[in-house]
Amino acid sequence: MPAEPADPADAAGPTDDDAVAGALPFFVYGTLRTGGHNHAFHLAGRCADVRPAVLPGAALHDGPGFPFAVPDATPGRQVVGELITVRPGAYGPALAALDLLEDCRADGTGEYVRQRLTVRTAGGGTHEAWVYLAGPAVAARLRTHPALIPSGDWMHRRRGPDGP
Repeated sequence: MPAEPADPADAAGPTDDDAVAGALPFFVYGTLRTGGHNHAFHLAGRCADVRPAVLPGAALHDGPGFPFAVPDATPGRQVVGELITVRPGAYGPALAALDLLEDCRADGTGEYVRQRLTVRTAGGGTHEAWVYLAGPAVAARLRTHPALIPSGDWMHRRRGPDGP
């Protein structure tokens, strides 16, 4: 489904990074969000734009110091985060750094997998973005032993009745 801009700023033209295959903004929802320790290390100084956004159709689960997003068709379920557009010239290094951080492997066996998904910004626009979802082994474990964060927001997390 093609993304529809929410406002004129969303309709930015091509950049030098368009030469990078699949150049998309990133949807981040945990320690890569503004104020998170991994944002400071991996994204600070590389961002051209940061907007509040949500990933519908996914659940957020608590992990060992960081969260995991898992597809979930439960009505109303969504993950709260940010849509980050990386500045021109920084896309390739940012993509490589994030793939390494997230243990995103080409064979799909890593802790996370990177998928092209549609997110919704606060203005109501939809945008395709790279999203790091829990990898197959982690997702299977979370389906068996969930650690759901009901709010879907890592920054304001409280686990459900079975958690702290």
